[in-house]
Amino acid sequence: MAGLKLSLFANSSTKPFLVSTSIFHRTSQRFPKIFAFSSNDIKVGSNIEVDGAPCKVIVSSRKAGKGAAFVRTTLRNYVTGNSVEKTFRAGMDFIAKIEEANIYKETKQFTYKDAAQYVFMDLTSYEEYRLNEKDVGDKAKFLKEGMDCTLLFWNGKVIDFELPITVKLTVVDVDPGVKGDTAQGGSKPATLDTGAVVSVPLFINRGEEILVDTRNGQYMSRA
Repeated sequence: MAGLKLSLFANSSTKPFLVSTSIFHRTSQRFPKIFAFSSNDIKVGSNIEVDGAPCKVIVSSRKAGKGAAFVRTTLRNYVTGNSVEKTFRAGMDFIAKIEEANIYKETKQFTYKDAAQYVFMDLTSYEEYRLNEKDVGDKAKFLKEGMDCTLLFWNGKVIDFELPITVKLTVVDVDPGVKGDTAQGGSKPATLDTGAVVSVPLFINRGEEILVDTRNGQYMSRA
């Protein structure tokens, strides 16, 4: 698009992505940064910097050992996508090593897929942001053009995105329902317009719109 200047960031240790260098007004959700974590701050869902990279805490448990207590974690590196187990000591040594990752969120609309890249747009500035197929992963099963998503930024870079918790999708292929299915209960597989396959009640038919929970891929209700 005219007037937009995009820069490509890539090196051997990070994933490629495009971030605009133009200046524009945007509404974002920024998290207050805690410059030093205590052992009580490390919880599931926390964003921390480890070895200079932003990570999300997936598992966290506090253990009492000989001497000082320690916190055992499983972390997912936002940049590489890899998961790693790491143990931190509680106390001053622990506090000195860990900082909260300065991550903020902005709402962007998924507009189209360009070869192996998914393109998101800021509807105010028409700024474009791209994520590779590897970065999107299984979330693509519920991603539909025109859907508002939440992009995560760290140091001005797009590192991840979040789907809406509930999405409305159309059933394109399913065995036909029969009279009495509602009372009998049970389920059957249904293929949706995004390619996802979910279990739906027996009374759901082709062409119906349903609501799906993207966190677990489960049918919620008719739309």
